[in-house]
Amino acid sequence: MKKTGIFLMLSGLFFLTGCLKEEGDGGTCTIAGKVYAYDYDAEMNNLRAQYYAPDEDVYIIYGLDSIPSERVQTNDKGAYRFEYLRPGTYTVYVFSKNVQTKLPPDLAVKKTVMILSNNQTVFVEDIEINK
Repeated sequence: MKKTGIFLMLSGLFFLTGCLKEEGDGGTCTIAGKVYAYDYDAEMNNLRAQYYAPDEDVYIIYGLDSIPSERVQTNDKGAYRFEYLRPGTYTVYVFSKNVQTKLPPDLAVKKTVMILSNNQTVFVEDIEINK
């Protein structure tokens, strides 16, 4: 009798953990935001303009992955959107010129966000980059 109870309990545990979904696509959630650019001269000394940046590549990392899972480009108003995500933790990033030392030449500007429930839209604060 004890063996049957333990078997049923372990089976239920495996069933429940097997049904948990990790971060990633296939859900009903959205992450959205904008990229704001500070445009410098070639020497990266003088600020020429600042604006919401069109046509910038924005990357997303699902959970604890070490490589990006998806890439989108900003629209003409600097906005981006990642759709059909499941609840979890995500890192969104854009590459920026390094104004301080110029080495390395590009740095990733990252924002980490959490989606807590289905059908949620999370708005990321502006990602500021140097161009």
